[in-house]
Amino acid sequence: MDSPKTFFIWGATMSGKSYLAEHFPNPFFINTDDNAEKAGLPNYQLKNIQNRDGSMKLSVIDEIDALMLKLSTANKGYETVVIDTIEDVVDLIEQAILVENGVQTLNDMGYGKGFSLQKQIVVGFVLELRALPLNVGFVSRLDDASQDANGATVERPALKTKWYNIVNGNSDLTIRTRKVERNYTRMLTDKRKDYVRDQIKDHKILHILDNVPGVFPRQTTTNK
Repeated sequence: MDSPKTFFIWGATMSGKSYLAEHFPNPFFINTDDNAEKAGLPNYQLKNIQNRDGSMKLSVIDEIDALMLKLSTANKGYETVVIDTIEDVVDLIEQAILVENGVQTLNDMGYGKGFSLQKQIVVGFVLELRALPLNVGFVSRLDDASQDANGATVERPALKTKWYNIVNGNSDLTIRTRKVERNYTRMLTDKRKDYVRDQIKDHKILHILDNVPGVFPRQTTTNK
């Protein structure tokens, strides 16, 4: 059966991103804040831990490797892994590279070495997640500062374009969340292909997708 398993969820703060992710089957959150902890959800708080002298004690790069190994070999019944938020993970990876190499910027590593290393780690992380026999949710905030060439505000994910192209390129569906007054809405902004409703057997996934307009093609009717 053909069912989407990798999702990119983005929207403004308090627009229902994490709430939506919570409703995927048996989720485990790789968190960069304490939202999942406050909600009492299974989670791991991802962060770089430095020694007093500034050297790296625990790197998110090592933490990610350990988490991927656990999810692939010792999964405790989780059916979904959620990265909340993916832009913070990218920034934490950059921070780890800077600290471990004793530099202020990736440029300081010379010859594009720093940027190449960061890309290698980010791409490897995304591909490892996609290879897991689990649903995957990438959560991203709304970038409030984006503008087009005419200075008009453009709404897009906070994840920088070069990383968005990698993550979204490995996602099956991209879902935008909104809060309008007291109402929460979801809309489809991108999809890999059309999916057939009857082929999706997981009831929780189906319930989510039934509430995202555009996921399933409209059925045409024939007039008698």
